[in-house]
Parts: sequence; structure tokens; C-alpha cells
Amino acid sequence: MRCPYCKHEDDKVIDSRATNDGLLIRRRRECTQCNRRYTTYEQIEQVPLFVIKKDQRRELYDRKKVVSGIHRAFEKRPVSTDAQELIVTELERMLEEKYEKEVPSYVIGEFVMDKMAKLDQVAYVRFASVYRQFKDINQFMKELQGLLKKE
Repeated sequence: MRCPYCKHEDDKVIDSRATNDGLLIRRRRECTQCNRRYTTYEQIEQVPLFVIKKDQRRELYDRKKVVSGIHRAFEKRPVSTDAQELIVTELERMLEEKYEKEVPSYVIGEFVMDKMAKLDQVAYVRFASVYRQFKDINQFMKELQGLLKKE
């Protein structure tokens, strides 16, 4: 690691700590030449994950897109932002474990809906109506009846 102050290429690690649920390592370093300290972060390089859409197009997985859809469904609902973010974290953990390069979009949608149904049924129905593209009230009612049966 090159010192950001004097550009010397030798340093020593003073402290290392895992952060961000163990996905990131924070290291305090000290330059052996100028003795100044600085912090670096180390993380695993992620292989890009592609989402296979319904029409077989492939697009890069976009965390922001998932977060946006979830936040929209939970809008004005009594569920914390942390709980919403946890859905995305759990989704990404599952994707890392089960998929290497490509994942069908329905896997993401079904996972998110399953988690949302447990947190808030109104948000779940909002998300499902967009995700499943309900065409009429009958499809909507069918989804609601399925939700009531689960209770």
C-alpha cells in the first residue's frame, strides 16, 4: 500500500476490524517513513451478477433498483428503513450463495415478496401488484385470498 502523504510503499498494519457484517475489513496503517496513519478498506471483488428478465434479456443486478421498489411498496407503512434494507441484505446473501453469474428475475421477486409478506401485508400486496402485473381486479382478489389462507 502506498502512503497517501509521502508516497512511500512500505507500511505496517496497526489495527484490523471487520465491518459491514463481515463483508469489509477496515485497516489502520502507519507509514514506515513519515509515521503518519491512514485507513484503508478491503473487500472481496464481486463478480457481476446478471438478472435474466422475463423476455430473456440480461441486465446487471442493480441494488438501487431493488431498494427503490421495496421503499416504494413500504411508503407510509410502519416498517423501519432498517427492516427494509435487511430484505435486500438477505437477498444478496442468498444470491451470493446460490448463483454465480446469472439469476432469473422471478427468483428475486419471489424472495422479496416472501420477506415482505411477513413484515407488512399491505406493502406485500403493493409490491405483488406491480411485480405480477395484475391485469384486473380478479387477479388482485386471487392474491388477497391466497394471503388470507396463509393466515
